Amino acid sequence: MTLRHDVCGDGPALVLLHSAVCDRHMWDPQWPVMCDAGYRVVRCDFRGFGDTPVADRPYGDAADVAALLDRLGLERVALVGSSHGGEVALEVAATRPEAVTALMLLCSAMPGHVPGPELRSFTARKNALLAAGDITGAVELNVVTWLGPEAGEEVRAQVRRMQRHAFEVQAGAAYSSAGAAVDLARITAPCLAVSGAHDLGDFREIAASLPRRLSAARHLELPWAGHLPGLERPAVVTELMIRFLAETVPPG
Repeated sequence: MTLRHDVCGDGPALVLLHSAVCDRHMWDPQWPVMCDAGYRVVRCDFRGFGDTPVADRPYGDAADVAALLDRLGLERVALVGSSHGGEVALEVAATRPEAVTALMLLCSAMPGHVPGPELRSFTARKNALLAAGDITGAVELNVVTWLGPEAGEEVRAQVRRMQRHAFEVQAGAAYSSAGAAVDLARITAPCLAVSGAHDLGDFREIAASLPRRLSAARHLELPWAGHLPGLERPAVVTELMIRFLAETVPPG
């Protein structure tokens, strides 16, 4: 099964990996700009998100992304990942270090991370709402938790639509993504790890730790951001992407 995806532009390959709160359309603000900036841009939906159906057998999101890259003939790629998409990007970069040219991680999760009290509390509340059949309550909990103070009502409505769709598609699904044990020290690509000052502590700590874990990583905290800065201030994040990629993978 191939992940649903979009491809545009010409030049070095750039792959955009979405948060587990959203789907590939979270990149709508960045998509046309990066497509015009001299990159061949790919964005995809993980299984159970957007237009990709749930799995009918055990799977891993990173393995699915690697299979998509092979299908598209992309031997060298820059990866930009948001939250869970960042975790997937780290796994791909650790298992295929020779294939990844650059990593930009927005409020990324991390393979092997043990959740702290804040994240455990959120997960327990979300799971309780879903178990009770209260999808609306679970959606609102996600919107309140993951969007920072800069997010306007239009962005909140967009996240509501994406998250509700994911919850509805995933209801009763037999399988969820299983991450692999990976050695992050194998990652050689330059990395920009971005955190948001209004995000949960888990994700701020992950971003701050990556320069110690990776050979070529640096950390940037955005004082205005929550967990989804690419939606909260899209123009600022687009400019960050353009500048970082210009330094590491210049456009064609």
